[in-house]
Amino acid sequence: MHLNAFILSSGHHEAAWRYPGSAPERMFDAAFYTELARTAEAARFDAVFLADIPKLDDNVAYNAVGRLDPLLVLATIAAATEHIGLIGTASTTYSYPWSLARSLSTLDHLSRGRAAWNIVTTDSAAAARNFGLDANPDPESRYERADEYVDAVLKLFDSWEDDAILLDREAGRYADPEKIHPPRMTGWVEGALTTPRPPQGHPVLVQAGASNHGRGFAAKYAEAIFTAQQRLEDAQTFAQDIRKRAADLGRDPEHIKILPGLSPFIADTEHDARKLQQEFDELTVVEYGLVQLRDLVGIDVGTIPLDEPVPLDLVADAGEIGDNLRSRRQLVAGIIRRERPTLRGLLHRLAGARGHRVVAGTPEQIADTMQEWYVEGGADGFNVMPPWLPGGLEVFVETVVPILRERGLFREEYEGSTLRENLGLPRPANRYAPVR
Repeated sequence: MHLNAFILSSGHHEAAWRYPGSAPERMFDAAFYTELARTAEAARFDAVFLADIPKLDDNVAYNAVGRLDPLLVLATIAAATEHIGLIGTASTTYSYPWSLARSLSTLDHLSRGRAAWNIVTTDSAAAARNFGLDANPDPESRYERADEYVDAVLKLFDSWEDDAILLDREAGRYADPEKIHPPRMTGWVEGALTTPRPPQGHPVLVQAGASNHGRGFAAKYAEAIFTAQQRLEDAQTFAQDIRKRAADLGRDPEHIKILPGLSPFIADTEHDARKLQQEFDELTVVEYGLVQLRDLVGIDVGTIPLDEPVPLDLVADAGEIGDNLRSRRQLVAGIIRRERPTLRGLLHRLAGARGHRVVAGTPEQIADTMQEWYVEGGADGFNVMPPWLPGGLEVFVETVVPILRERGLFREEYEGSTLRENLGLPRPANRYAPVR
C-alpha cells in the first residue's frame, strides 16, 4: 500500500495545539517540517502532503490555524530529503496557470522528480474577497475553470520537449526552438515556461473532491485521490465509481491511487487508545467546533443544547453520497443518521479529522483496519493524519509500519527515485513529441 504523511499545523485533532505533547510554537519553523519529512522518509512513506486555503480561518481565536505557503515549505523539505514525494495544494480559482506551472516545474527539478500538485477549486467566500472578488464562484463554474486551467498547466509542462536542450557548445546552440511549443491559449497563457520539461514529465496530479463535479474531474485528471469515507462499503463504492469513470474516458483505472484519510490514536491497549482520544476530545473548545461544523457542512445548530441529540431534520436535504451536494455534508449526515449523536458528541466526532476516519486501538488493530480496506478494494493506501505532531507520526512509524511490513503490505525500500516510480505511475509522454 501507499502512505502519505499529511502534515497540518500541530496535528489533525482540533485540540492538538492544547495537548502537552504537540508543538504549535514550531508551526512556522522550517526545521519542524524537515524533521517530520525525514521521519516519514525514514519509514519509506511515499510523500508528505500539505493542504492550503488562501485565507485565515475565522476561528483563529480557538485553534492554531495559521499556515505557511505549501510550495515554499516543500522546497525547503526537498533540500533536506532525498526520496520522499512532495504534495502541495494550490487553487485553480485563485492563481494563474503560468506562475503555478513554473513553481511546480521548479519544485520537480530541484527535488529531482518528487513534486505533486493537489488540485483544489476552493469553496470559500473569504478567499474570494482576498482576491478582490465579491463572492466565490459556484461549483459548476469553478470546475469549468479548473478543467481549462489544468489543460493549460499540462500544456506548459509539455512546452519543452524532453530533448529540446542541445547543449552543443561547439556549434553554439543551447536549445532547439522547434522543440519548444508555446501553448498560446487565448485568455489563459501565451508563452512557454522558462524551465525545461520536469523530470517526471509533469508532477503527479492529486485531487480531493468527492461530489459529482469532483469525481468527474478526478476521473479525467487525477493520478491520486485524497478522499474521506467512514465505512468500507462507501470507500469501495467510491473507488469503483472513480475507476469506471476513468475507464470510460479511456484511462487506465490502475493509474489512479485511492488514498482515504486515516487519523489513528495508538496505544498498547484499545482501552488506553480510546482514553487518549477522549483526552483530546475533552480539550476541544466548543466555540471552535460550532464554527467548524458551520463551515464544513453549512449546518447552523442554532440553540440546540450540547447534550441533546442532533435533530435529523437538520440534514434532511443532504441526499446520498455521490449526488451533486457537498460530499462532506453527506458524510456528516450519515454519522447523524446512523449514530444519533448529541451535539457535543458530533463535535467530538468531527474534532479528530474533520470527517475523515478516526481509529483508536493498538498498533495491530490499526494495521488490521488498514489491511482490510486495502485488501477489500476500499483503498490503495492512506493519507495518514496524525492527531498531534510530531508524536502522532512518530508512534505510527515506530509501531504500525513494522506490522504492515511483516504482513507484506508495505515496502522495505523505495522502488525508484521519483514519486511516479514509487507510486507505480507511468511518466506521461509529451504531447508534442513525434510518435515513434
